[in-house]
Amino acid sequence: MSSVVSPSSSGTIPVARATAAVIYNPIKVDIDEIKAAIAAEQASHDWNTLWFETSEEDPGGGQAKEALEAGATLVIAAGGDGTVRAVAEVLAGTDTAISLLPSGTGNLLARNLELTLDDIEHSIRTAYSGTDRNIDVAVIDIKRPGGKSETLTFLVMAGVGLDAKIMNNTDPDLKKKVGWLAYSHALFRVLRQKDQLRIQYRSDKPKSRRGGSAQAVIVGNCGSLPANILLLPEAVVDDGMLDIVVLKPESIRGWFQLVFKVFWENGVVKRTKIGRKMTDVDVDAVDIAQLTEFEVRLSRAAEIELDGDPFGEAVAFTARVSPGALKLKAPVDE
Repeated sequence: MSSVVSPSSSGTIPVARATAAVIYNPIKVDIDEIKAAIAAEQASHDWNTLWFETSEEDPGGGQAKEALEAGATLVIAAGGDGTVRAVAEVLAGTDTAISLLPSGTGNLLARNLELTLDDIEHSIRTAYSGTDRNIDVAVIDIKRPGGKSETLTFLVMAGVGLDAKIMNNTDPDLKKKVGWLAYSHALFRVLRQKDQLRIQYRSDKPKSRRGGSAQAVIVGNCGSLPANILLLPEAVVDDGMLDIVVLKPESIRGWFQLVFKVFWENGVVKRTKIGRKMTDVDVDAVDIAQLTEFEVRLSRAAEIELDGDPFGEAVAFTARVSPGALKLKAPVDE
């Protein structure tokens, strides 16, 4: 926030206006509708709002840095999961809050936080007058083929194997037309590719080093996927933990176990009060754990995804949690 200005002629000292920034994806939002909603909300709040448009080359990180340099204490991310992830990567560890204006198909973080998805006025009201809530951020160090490394963040999930292939094989035009159903179309294409990963993995827990074949390795900061599939029922966005699932069906029986565990036990039983108290059924095809750091090494390069977006290939990665690193605006009635 900018400094207080000199006293006026009336003897009073006017307080500097707070600065907000809107970082928006012009393809996914109606910017005129957003500007109208913000103008109406600002009628009762003394804010100065800046506007930054994302591009294909920069989905929000550069704009978030500009917003911080301009003194913004609030950044509204108006776009899909890619925009939210890029903005949060810059804001994590600062005192500047992020507020979500969900757009696009997935809206994974907003769905996991049970935020309003289709009410712009409510989302804008939350941005300017909501309460502060600190949530965890996951930091991932990715080792690329050739030896280079890259450090990124994610808010929902990261994964290699089956889920990353689905993201890479999803038709963007079909996604615009039918939404999350486009992922199921990609799933059938991916399942025809019979190339499991050979992996070695370990965590910060003693005697945790393991290895073998796997269809996918997923690290979650949240638990729900598109279509309201609850993959990680114990995942909480502010518990200071990461939730890990290794999917390793090796036969038809293994696939039945996986479907039972993910779609029935996690997706149905664990959503009830009684079900949450029940002991999990252990199956050979699925490993689930909670921890604060997780390291994976692959026998070959594989596609990796972060928050539903493809991020090239990896031969290894280490994920760790940064507890409460991101300040988020939540509805007052939460």
